Amino acid sequence: MSTLTDQGSSTGVPAPKGKPQEIVGSALNYLTGQLRQVGLFIALIAIIIFFQIATNGITLAPINVSNLIIQNSYILILAVGMVLVIIAGHIDLSVGSVVAFTGAAAGVMITQWGLPWWLAAVLCLVLGAAVGAWQGFWIAYFGIPAFIVTLAGMLTFRGLTQIVLQNKQISPFPDQFRDLGSGFLPDLGGGTSFLEPLTVIIGVLSAAALVGSGIRQRMIRRRHQLVDEPMLWFAAKLTLTAAMVLFITYLLASYRGTPIVLVILGLLTVGYSAVMNRSVWGRHIYAMGGNLHAAELSGINTKRTTFTVFINMGVLAALAGLVFTAQLNLASPKAGEGFELDAIAAVFIGGAAVTGGIGRVTGAIIGGLIIGILNNGMSIMGVGTEYQQLIKGLVLLAAVAFDVFNKRRGSASIT
Repeated sequence: MSTLTDQGSSTGVPAPKGKPQEIVGSALNYLTGQLRQVGLFIALIAIIIFFQIATNGITLAPINVSNLIIQNSYILILAVGMVLVIIAGHIDLSVGSVVAFTGAAAGVMITQWGLPWWLAAVLCLVLGAAVGAWQGFWIAYFGIPAFIVTLAGMLTFRGLTQIVLQNKQISPFPDQFRDLGSGFLPDLGGGTSFLEPLTVIIGVLSAAALVGSGIRQRMIRRRHQLVDEPMLWFAAKLTLTAAMVLFITYLLASYRGTPIVLVILGLLTVGYSAVMNRSVWGRHIYAMGGNLHAAELSGINTKRTTFTVFINMGVLAALAGLVFTAQLNLASPKAGEGFELDAIAAVFIGGAAVTGGIGRVTGAIIGGLIIGILNNGMSIMGVGTEYQQLIKGLVLLAAVAFDVFNKRRGSASIT
């Protein structure tokens, strides 16, 4: 049975042994084979540096970094769910409408029915799961293509949103609910310290956890004699990643501290990365996207896996709807328009394969950040929306073209 590649860092091939020249050549081959991940990381750094220079330092100003995280949080949440859908070989065009529908439901429950905000939030997550189950049923058990089902869902739930809101906007919401989208963790320094202490603690612990996890995974791969990153690249990547975390920590601690939605995003990223790399369910998703027929022959219940993937997408779309509604302090019939396109673009820019079977949660997050930084940087520079759309379209096309190039190069090297 072939080993699934591009899910994590290992490739399932024995580590190279031999002369120094052979080891160096093998290291270069490794980096060449990891162009998707390496290129994505370098692209993010390059874009940040470009806009930092072009905006005269505004891009990395503490207030702008905080706003950047908050304003793109709902797209990043959608991207986490969308990457699972795309890895499984499907697509979901309905998430923007589901965002609007669950936001409308939250508005009615909180402002008209008088339910506590936390109870309304839980019920909206259940509603999102029901929406995902509805669409997953037609896709998994009826065999209707996901493109058609979710296209119908995009229209259906947009219409339901307008019916629920009666084509009116609902506002305002309680402060506790609004904190979900735009609030911050408590300031342990009482607003008197130069750096907010809780943010510093979280940032240092996160950086230490990243370094520790990277070293532990490398030791495990070496123990099993699997191909590993060259030591120089491994150390540089780990150092740069930890430095970025600490730098962002410094910027956030210099302003108002840690946004609550950043904690949510962190938990989602860590949790779903672990699920996709270490759980049976995650490996079944990769297997389905890589080769559906082979997955069925190997005993994987592909229908149930597809069904649960869309339930998961529905729950995350509902969460994004709650965050977006809380952030705007408004439930609107127009909410969520175009969100599905940004989420899909984030996943493909993040290195997912168009045909499925390849992709990473962290890649989708980086892809979403690239889109967010592009939007933010171009807005600061005064670039018109028409040119912003043009540039984002070209970036998406370039990302997909790069994926196709990698596949052809890999096929050529095998033959």
